[in-house]
Amino acid sequence: MTKPAIRVATFDGPGAPPEIRSVPWPAVPRRAALIKIGACGVCGTDQHILKGHWPKPLPWPFTLGHEIGGVIVEKGEEFTADFMEKPLQVGSKVMIPPLMPCGHCYYCVHYPEQANKCLTPVYYGRYLGFDKAPHLWGGFAEYVYVDLDMLPGTKVYKLPDDMNLRLGALAEPLTSCIRAFNRAVKAGGFRWGDTVVIQGSGPIGILAVAAAQEMGAGRVICVGAPEEPRLALARKFGAEATIDITQVTTPEARIARVREIVGGFGADLVMDCSGHPSAGPEGIEFLRDGGTYVEMGQFTDAGSIETSWHRICAKDLTVLGSWAFTGNDLPLGVDMLYRARAKYPWLEMQTLYPFTQDGVGAAVADAMAMRTVKSTIVPFPDLVT
Repeated sequence: MTKPAIRVATFDGPGAPPEIRSVPWPAVPRRAALIKIGACGVCGTDQHILKGHWPKPLPWPFTLGHEIGGVIVEKGEEFTADFMEKPLQVGSKVMIPPLMPCGHCYYCVHYPEQANKCLTPVYYGRYLGFDKAPHLWGGFAEYVYVDLDMLPGTKVYKLPDDMNLRLGALAEPLTSCIRAFNRAVKAGGFRWGDTVVIQGSGPIGILAVAAAQEMGAGRVICVGAPEEPRLALARKFGAEATIDITQVTTPEARIARVREIVGGFGADLVMDCSGHPSAGPEGIEFLRDGGTYVEMGQFTDAGSIETSWHRICAKDLTVLGSWAFTGNDLPLGVDMLYRARAKYPWLEMQTLYPFTQDGVGAAVADAMAMRTVKSTIVPFPDLVT
């Protein structure tokens, strides 16, 4: 029986609209699998790429999308287990991260905790061009293809059998938040009961509000905009207070407001999830002297801003960067989502869009306009009900 063609969305460059293309159903050799996509989130990185902010060359046209929750529909006889040795079969729910370290380069071998800086990583939804057969290299599609012989750095993670694939699509961004907090833990800058301020109320900011609490924060405050739907949702996720930057319009006023809410001399930890260059100089003033600032929001190059590093020295701060995550971090995100699946309104983050040219275009446009928290493309609604 002839198998149907598969639809994928591609973009020709920054600012270009999506184009839906059809490709043949691929052959699936012994160490490969075809994954039917239940849900794929629109990441802030996808938005920055389409704004032209990505600092490295990209293989236009290609398929964006890397926050994927899906189900295996076809696999080879030697595709038997995930990266953590959990058995896989047809029907297994899985997710695949975008950044997959090779395991063999300088950083992977000598600095495994920095394998996120792998010199030759596999990147789904970014560095694999549409021209590379079988053309199914991103999450804005009906199916995604993985092949451990073609791309040995590929890592697949099994999701719990009863996990909603919409939750699976949140595992990748949540893991980025968990690793950022763990960076602070390792540096001695985050302890049980600490007061945390999150800069940014987009999807990463909302997930960071949850991760902070699950990892021991005593109080969480969120600074961002707009009130609907973002700051209101931050409070539903447990932020005890929010500050709307469209209402409190100057850095000086926001610093004073944070200090008023926090009390004392400032927050113990501030994490930037905003992606806006102005966050840093303002955020370090939210901190008490000796506090910790974690920068995980500047994932693309959105520009520079004037700042004085004297303040870092004078305030005796710890300043950390956190770039994505390593292969061993991902199970932490899956586990947190599963354990806390009834504790937070995870699915309220997501606004669902059909997999059509108009649907993909609207998902991206609404995310850029901050009309949604997490625009999520759903090619097969029956997989996520």
